[in-house]
Amino acid sequence: MAALKSLVLTVAFAALATPGFAADVGTPVYKAPPPVEEGWTFQATGYAWASGVTGDMGVRYLPPVHTNVTAWDALKELDGAFMGSFLAKKGDWMFMTDLIWAKISDHATVGANGSQVDFTQTQITASGLVGYKLPLGLPENVELSATVGFRYQHLEAKLDFSPALYPVIFNREGTEGWIDPTVGFSLHYAVNDKWFVNVIADVGGFGVGSKFTTQGFASVGYMWTPSISTALGYRVIYTDYENDGFVYDITQHGVFTSIAYHF
Repeated sequence: MAALKSLVLTVAFAALATPGFAADVGTPVYKAPPPVEEGWTFQATGYAWASGVTGDMGVRYLPPVHTNVTAWDALKELDGAFMGSFLAKKGDWMFMTDLIWAKISDHATVGANGSQVDFTQTQITASGLVGYKLPLGLPENVELSATVGFRYQHLEAKLDFSPALYPVIFNREGTEGWIDPTVGFSLHYAVNDKWFVNVIADVGGFGVGSKFTTQGFASVGYMWTPSISTALGYRVIYTDYENDGFVYDITQHGVFTSIAYHF
């Protein structure tokens, strides 16, 4: 009887000591968590760009005229403007659109007899790009993406001339629009959890629309909250376009400031 009792205890102890039984009574078994899929993030930005204009511009049947308008002069003649961009990101992909609409006008008295000249110009610059993060092994706080996209430019000008000696008005109107493919890069550098640097550069045209166009953009920003940031920077857009006597060999450049909402 004692021998049988000892045999039962031995079998029971052996069963308790087996790995399978130990796992059944609560020993944790590690399982790798499923990969977390990154969701969409968005950024809506409004900005003000005080841009000067330098270069040559000419209309049909007239030779190009050199233009040098400072940012201050442009602001004095500004009738209205809208400037904004929208950025969407998911994983290694980014999608960005940008729109500038501006209207300027000027009035002048010319000649000794006091003839009147009124000039109005509306300009639209719209662009879009798609970017993909380059697998270069950069630090996690640095995102460098190759981009492809387009830039559309539209100019509409109207000139009214009222001679002082004649009760008539002579007017001329003209519209020109073209689209350029672009390639470039985008850089975002998170200095820390508050400060960041953004850089965008591209080249384009290639004879599709303009002969050549390029853009450079750099800014330093600060995250005031997880949703609100501001930035200060400098932007340059150069375009060399010519079509049927219309010449637009112009550089726009100046300081800009922005405020963005992240969600």
